[in-house]
Formats: sequence, structure tokens, C-alpha cells
Amino acid sequence: MAYVIAEPCIGTKDTACVDACPVDCIHPKKNTTYDDGRTTFDDVPQLYIDPVECIDCGACVPVCPVSAIFALDDLPEKWKEYSELNESYVNGGKFTPEEYAKHQVK
Repeated sequence: MAYVIAEPCIGTKDTACVDACPVDCIHPKKNTTYDDGRTTFDDVPQLYIDPVECIDCGACVPVCPVSAIFALDDLPEKWKEYSELNESYVNGGKFTPEEYAKHQVK
């Protein structure tokens, strides 16, 4: 089971979670470009956790200032689509702002 970053991160993008992560699974990083075409830090509304790389340690949870990080099983129903968004961002750079928009709760 991985962790998921949900809606409260939008517009905040505090990187305390990035610093706390022992396996480098939270993206995008500031001042980083990705060879696979993933969108950079300045161009995304939130941060994302790679569900494959996440080791389920929970180190990111207590440092998040907006309580945006949840274990997959504890993700509130209203934010279930964020598990797909996190995975999509890191899945070969296929994330697009349009994809993000289609998952927004209406």
C-alpha cells in the first residue's frame, strides 16, 4: 500500500515531505527536469507520490503542513481520484493538466 497526496496540497506544494522521504518517491522536485517528460514543479498544482517507489514508511505524513497525505486505505472517499492522479504523474510522463482537470470533483 502506498501513500497518496490529495487535494489539500493544491496550491501549497510544501516540500517538507520531499525532504522527509527516504526513497525519493515524491515528485516533482524543485529545480528538476525529468527526461521522461514529466511536468516540472512550477507547472503542477500539487506534489505526487510514486506508488511503486513508496515504501509505506509514513515519514511524509507528519511533516505535511496541510494534512494532504493519506495511506491509500485511509484516503477519504471524496478524494479517491487522487490515487490515480499520483500514479499518472509518475507513469512515464503521461500526466497532463487536461488529465488532472478531468478528475476534479464537480
